[in-house]
Amino acid sequence: MKNFVILIVALSMISVSAFSQKNPPENVKKEFTKKYASAQSIKWESEEKNEWEAEFIMDGKKMSASFDNSAKWVESETEITEKELPFSVVSTLNKDFQGYRKGHIEIFENTEIKGFELGLEKGETSIEVIIDNNGKVIKKTVKKEDEKTEKGKK
Repeated sequence: MKNFVILIVALSMISVSAFSQKNPPENVKKEFTKKYASAQSIKWESEEKNEWEAEFIMDGKKMSASFDNSAKWVESETEITEKELPFSVVSTLNKDFQGYRKGHIEIFENTEIKGFELGLEKGETSIEVIIDNNGKVIKKTVKKEDEKTEKGKK
């Protein structure tokens, strides 16, 4: 039994170290540099088994970009303020999400969607929405308690 516990602890440590790697493959770094040539203060993190996320500053804005191991761009996010949201998005928020407190506000882009991602809370309800430039809700996700904690760590 003692050996089994030691084995479990050892395997746990190996898996944690595999997911907390800070250095992406060279092809990922190269593709990132092509796409975000003026990026500064770059910090890499392994998002998932096959995904790397760079957090950085570009043009005075906090950003993040994700790439898979083959260096294919997955998505990017750019932090913005509520004042930077287009009128159409603000209108949708006022109409469809009245009474919700705004958390993170970002410009979100992947290969299928381009819009604004917002974390919203009202009482015990926490949601994440993506709204396009025209004010149309593209995606709405109810967040679980452990996901709210994860997002707060970012």
